[in-house]
Amino acid sequence: MNFSNNRVCRLFGIQYPIIQGGMVWAAGWKLASAVSNAGGLGLVGAGSMKPELLREHIRQMTSATSNPFGVNIPLASKYSADQVTVCLEEKVKIVFTAAGSPKLHTARLKDAGIAVVHVVPNALLAQKVADAGCDAVVAEGTEAGGHNGRELLTSLVLWPSVADAVTIPFIAAGGIGDGRAMAAAFALGAEGVQLGTRFAVTKESSAHEAYKQACVQATGGAARIYNFGHMPIRSLLNDYVQQFCEMEAAGESVESLQTFRGQGRSKRGVFEGDIAGGELVAGQTCEAIRDIPTVQELMTRLLTEFESACTSLNR
Repeated sequence: MNFSNNRVCRLFGIQYPIIQGGMVWAAGWKLASAVSNAGGLGLVGAGSMKPELLREHIRQMTSATSNPFGVNIPLASKYSADQVTVCLEEKVKIVFTAAGSPKLHTARLKDAGIAVVHVVPNALLAQKVADAGCDAVVAEGTEAGGHNGRELLTSLVLWPSVADAVTIPFIAAGGIGDGRAMAAAFALGAEGVQLGTRFAVTKESSAHEAYKQACVQATGGAARIYNFGHMPIRSLLNDYVQQFCEMEAAGESVESLQTFRGQGRSKRGVFEGDIAGGELVAGQTCEAIRDIPTVQELMTRLLTEFESACTSLNR
């Protein structure tokens, strides 16, 4: 399909308006470069990286692809300011930010000629992103894996409200696992899509094989929301999540829950493959994931399904 007039493609200089989410523990340079080489936009997920490790991944990216790529920086990370500095020093051209104020680093990044995109869970915040001077906004519905907005807005409600609220390009995220969902997002006003879980379950993803198999085998609403300190997190139901929810229901203090969750719980689940005791961050799209393709195979499938869905709608 020809996306030459698509604003997201023109903004990033990519062939297809498909962005790979910067998932912690899954989105290293191997996955991101494969997505960029396939015509989409690969993002290095900086959330789990100290600044020098991020620098290494960026340099690996520049060796692995000549196509555009970006870095995803969670602003809540204690390393975020230093990660921004690394992106500036390494002359990264695209930065996605989340979990913080879009005003924090946008001016500094844009002064260096960097395209800036921020992730939001509602239309009011999307307007603030536009006001902050960001080039585009990602609107992520509650179907997504990992941290969710407290409003828990579904994508079907969120996407058209954001399309009505801003004039900058908006990228849909949350619950997109195939080309049909991509077509639905475009029908609701999106000009691009961001996929997380579906790209995490590919051969090039740095997620552990056991995690990928857990997503493939997930059924019956396995990707559940649980609340960590009033912050909703979507993860596959396992022994850890079950025990956490039981402790919360029994009235355990936030401090006790924090102690139980501890440090590195998502690393244990996604990166190390601790299926029972780790946090298996995943979106509801895992319900429909039944294989572990290469990135190129997945991209080809997404575009074929998208075109077929659009043709069907036109009829």
